[in-house]
Amino acid sequence: MQNVTQVTIKKQTPAISTNELTKIYPNGTRAVSNVSLTVASNEFVSIIGSSGAGKSSLLRCLNRLIRPTSGTLELFGEDITAVSGREIRQVRRKVGMIFQQFHLVRRLTVLENVLVGRLRFNSSFFSQCCSLLRHFSANEKEIAFECLKQVGIAHLAFQRADTLSGGQQQRVAIARALAQEPEIFLADEPIASLDPHSAEVVMDTLREIHETRNIPVLVNLHHIDFATRYGKRIVGMRHGEVIHDVLPSNLDDDMITEIYGARINEARGELAACA
Repeated sequence: MQNVTQVTIKKQTPAISTNELTKIYPNGTRAVSNVSLTVASNEFVSIIGSSGAGKSSLLRCLNRLIRPTSGTLELFGEDITAVSGREIRQVRRKVGMIFQQFHLVRRLTVLENVLVGRLRFNSSFFSQCCSLLRHFSANEKEIAFECLKQVGIAHLAFQRADTLSGGQQQRVAIARALAQEPEIFLADEPIASLDPHSAEVVMDTLREIHETRNIPVLVNLHHIDFATRYGKRIVGMRHGEVIHDVLPSNLDDDMITEIYGARINEARGELAACA
């Protein structure tokens, strides 16, 4: 009788998993509709769609900035659909969130803005007071400098945030998110207000972080060119639903037309502007 050895392959826990996730706002707007999505830990996902397609609401559900109306949401295998209070703060600490608006403290230096990302580690009352008074330890400053080096602006560490260009400010925001040592990055239209060169620098930065730190990234984009150039996977949304989930090489004109509908010229215009 032949002996058969069974090899068990351990399946990696997804970074994010949703099942029929839905968000309906009090005014009746169905922003996210029955979205079932799984994102692996090694993925860089570009989410595209017109304004109002539900992209931002989806990311805010994933970060639990807003609570889903129905469905389920898991972060690295942990059900976070209905967490609240202290638990929800712990969830948000695991997620580096980057917005179109940089949300920097303009009067603080670049370094001090990045150090804000370290506040999650200052659990004692004394440490929190020191942080609020802008007194940080040498170790925290070293970590913040390393984050600034990774995004290429360590030389700007002691400049006030309001003296920087838009692209530089967005890189400060990325460094601040890095400083909190997140397990995943979510970026909501991070290049929407930037010129093409600055946008490319920011996207290069996100890709480098993804590749060097093995952090999964989900990024909402209007720019089709950037979405296909940087994403390993393209998720197309319309009216709160995911209508396409494909490899960049498989995204064709018919899909783009379906995703953007009557606003296809807007999407193509953005593509031409970034060429």
